[in-house]
Amino acid sequence: MNLLLVGLGAAIGAIIRYQLTRLGPRIVSEYPLITFLINLTGSFCLGWVTGVELHQPEMLFWGVGIMGGYTTFSTFNHELSQLWLRRRYHIFFGYLLLTYGLGIMVAAAGLYLGQSSQSG
Repeated sequence: MNLLLVGLGAAIGAIIRYQLTRLGPRIVSEYPLITFLINLTGSFCLGWVTGVELHQPEMLFWGVGIMGGYTTFSTFNHELSQLWLRRRYHIFFGYLLLTYGLGIMVAAAGLYLGQSSQSG
């Protein structure tokens, strides 16, 4: 049952990510904005899901499955490597630092809001 929950959640998360990537325009020419926004919203949502302390089946579906399928570390690293190979070092370092720095901050914000919703 756990495998089914994770697999179904991952499929849903991947479909959502694919649709956003496909429909989202590249607003800034070389900056991978869509992946950046997907990873930040995923970090926030995973923080929130962790903060509300779901039971294991719900956490497997929402946290491991959907958020795991929605966020994308492999695409992030591929885009970083392409920026490096094209010698777009300023974009490379900005993308790297903003993704990790803001990712940690929004995950912490989500965790805080999730915990706050439990106590109120």
